[in-house]
Amino acid sequence: MYILKIKGIAKIPDYVQLRDEDFALKAYFRVDRPEKTLHKLGLGEYEAEIIALIHELPFGKIQELHYKFK
Repeated sequence: MYILKIKGIAKIPDYVQLRDEDFALKAYFRVDRPEKTLHKLGLGEYEAEIIALIHELPFGKIQELHYKFK
């Protein structure tokens, strides 16, 4: 799984993309509201780790994650 943080412009908020091993888009959500989406994807148990990573991740950088979608 890959994570990518995108910088919003004007009224469009910052958001995050989660992509699978084939780089297909699995989810996107606002940076300030990740909890519901992470639980829906079965990643709720890693919520704290992923949220911490989101806040540290620079915009436009792709980071590989070693979690699996359920």
